Amino acid sequence: MTDDTNATSQAAFGIQGLDDILAGGLERDRVYLLEGNPGTGKTTAAMSFLMEGASQSESSLYITLSETEDELRATARSHGWNLEGVDIFELVPPESLLDEQQQQSLLYSSDLELGETTRMIFERVEASKPKRVVIDSLSEIRLLAQSSLRYRRQVLALKHYFAKHGATVLLLDDLTTDVNDKTVHSVAHGVVQLQEMTPEYGAERRRVRILKYRARRFRGGYHDFTIKTGGLSVYPRIVASEHKTTFDRSAVSSGVSGLDALLGGGLERGSSALILGPAGTGKSLFAIIFAVAAVQRGEKAALFIFDEELGLLYDRMLKLGFDLQAMRASGDLTIEQIDAAELSPGEFSAQVRKAVVDHDIKTVVIDSLNGYQAAMPQEQFLVLHIHELLQYLNRQGASTYLTVAQHGLVGDMKAPVDVTYLADTVILLRYFEALGHVRRAVSVIKKRSGRHEKTIREFDIGEDGLTLGEPLSGFQGVLRGVPNFVGQGTGLMGDASA
Repeated sequence: MTDDTNATSQAAFGIQGLDDILAGGLERDRVYLLEGNPGTGKTTAAMSFLMEGASQSESSLYITLSETEDELRATARSHGWNLEGVDIFELVPPESLLDEQQQQSLLYSSDLELGETTRMIFERVEASKPKRVVIDSLSEIRLLAQSSLRYRRQVLALKHYFAKHGATVLLLDDLTTDVNDKTVHSVAHGVVQLQEMTPEYGAERRRVRILKYRARRFRGGYHDFTIKTGGLSVYPRIVASEHKTTFDRSAVSSGVSGLDALLGGGLERGSSALILGPAGTGKSLFAIIFAVAAVQRGEKAALFIFDEELGLLYDRMLKLGFDLQAMRASGDLTIEQIDAAELSPGEFSAQVRKAVVDHDIKTVVIDSLNGYQAAMPQEQFLVLHIHELLQYLNRQGASTYLTVAQHGLVGDMKAPVDVTYLADTVILLRYFEALGHVRRAVSVIKKRSGRHEKTIREFDIGEDGLTLGEPLSGFQGVLRGVPNFVGQGTGLMGDASA
């Protein structure tokens, strides 16, 4: 981020996330390129840029060669804007160029149109003396220029003209003519690219990238954004190293004595735990228990639910003695239903981050990573997203609990994505068969901070919630699902010979 002195010398977009990526905004009195295919949000971003200038009492001019003024104002109204303080110049060809009888036969009409277009732009700028200018779009100028050489000369002429008049200029390019023409890339001081992608299922995804920014550090890579009523919402990619805080790393209890014993006294603050297991083993319950324990300690917690409908979750947890609705109503528990088909990974990370910062949340549950993966099918990038999100939460002193459903029920099971190496603690849940009954077992197979039990404990889910039994010392092969009895007593819950 920039300091206040530097910020006043920049022309901000007025879009918080985009200004963050640009390290405060655009350096003044330079020419910039904003490019993207139709529908990516260029016009909306340009309007935000001009309205931000108007709010700072800067004269702002929108020169449109493609859309009419009525269309621009209609777009503004759809966002609840009135464009007050923004001058719109609808540039149309002179009548003499539209009249076939008056067209010159010795000169190409494009020569006349390009010259007239440039003259009209300069005249309007001279009249209004704007500090911020948007020209929409370069595709029209490129068509009039006809050749790459004339187009480059025209863009250079615009650049030098505006440099003398002290204006910050945003050139829009809809990439509808020659997408391989990088002329403006070399001329512009900075290049911002907007992209739209359409997945096989679900809503379209949009992302922004800064391709170039001379003599300025910026946040590189792709950043998700959405277009909503009110303009663009940009979600900068989380860089965990920028968000380090100090906090007490003491262990916190789950509220279940057997589970605390298995974990060696509890889990450390600012750490992450991954709960693995097949469907129905109780992964969500294990994670929610930690959130409920946090609320009971007087802290705040958040649940981000991908897979289960909230009404069903409320009813199921209430039967186990956990009134999640009451906790939510009191403000101690934040619960968000996440639709993976509609939400991009960047927007989800921003939602988690906002909850942690705004509500001082110290316990975060993400249920499950399978749903998160549906939002980002590319596994390698999902792991990077999760890594940065976990590191960010850890550095904020928040404990994170993630669930992953493994394929199958018993035997050799695999997870759809392997993130076990990212989590500080891995809790493994399993079904196993013993004495004619299907039972559940839990073990801790990894814990970076401190010691933990290396045993396997049976657990039961009943009206009293979660109950863990004593270590299963009389069996071998529990994790494979079909154990062999090798001891004197079974150690099974409810067994009189235990």
